[in-house]
Amino acid sequence: MSLDLSIIIVNWNVRDLLRDCLRSIEDERGALSVEVIVVDSASADDSVAMVREEFPWVKLIPCDENVGFPRGNNLGLAEALGTYLLLLNPDTVIVGDAMSKMVAFLQVHPDVGALGPQLLNPDGSVQSSRRRFPTAATGFLESTWLEGLAPGVLRRYYALDLPDDATADVDWLTGACIMVPRTVYEEIGGLDEGYYMYSEELDWCRRIKASGRRVVYYPAAQVTHHVGKSSEQAVTARHINFQRAKLRYFRKYHGRLLVGALRVFLLANYAWQLALEGAKGLLGSKPALRRQRVRAYYDVLRSGLRPAGY
Repeated sequence: MSLDLSIIIVNWNVRDLLRDCLRSIEDERGALSVEVIVVDSASADDSVAMVREEFPWVKLIPCDENVGFPRGNNLGLAEALGTYLLLLNPDTVIVGDAMSKMVAFLQVHPDVGALGPQLLNPDGSVQSSRRRFPTAATGFLESTWLEGLAPGVLRRYYALDLPDDATADVDWLTGACIMVPRTVYEEIGGLDEGYYMYSEELDWCRRIKASGRRVVYYPAAQVTHHVGKSSEQAVTARHINFQRAKLRYFRKYHGRLLVGALRVFLLANYAWQLALEGAKGLLGSKPALRRQRVRAYYDVLRSGLRPAGY
């Protein structure tokens, strides 16, 4: 069976958003031969029942545990039959004929190994979705208390110098919506399951570029993205997974020495934030919020932030 496109969606407890996502795909199914594979990571919100009842054309892979983003996508990729493969978050909505536009672009640009649309916030504003590879400075600045000290470093990392409305070659794309040719997947393989969540698309795009192919941001196709609706359900885990993924990436591509220093710095950063939030709580400033943050930062410190997979 020959299909134009396989769409893989890894879902965890966002039933209503998943429904909207699948409906937006359904609107364009007539223009392409499409299969949709939903990998459900043991959702507790009746996501599986909803897909079975409302979208019988979807291939459903229910899991007995939360398998994480890379493994979930790999389960879907292993079942996919399409000439092109799309990794799509469940908290997205396809705008118009975005999928057809992306397939058409890849058909006439065989040197492109990964393609990402313009992501939009629910209010229609443009969401940052293209990046350059992180440097050591990025590791110490991004999502730490030093973030505001060197705005030029992060401006380059987030590719903010590139116009939002122009097609551009970039280093990597955020994982909410990435399309690749099957030939790329067959050559370089799926996502690195040593990551659990975060940085896996960075790693994948790095491997795609290392294979000699381009990674392209393509704003003619648009997708609305409700950011972080799964991860916001587990705030402490989000902190831990984000930082451990960052450390895995730097351990993998920059070596032990840098990642050792970065890990110590990140732990010190959380210790400082814990002390600061505790002091604010003692002074009577939003005590419930301060207690929540102190617990989260304490749990991060207790985790040790060892690089994922090492």
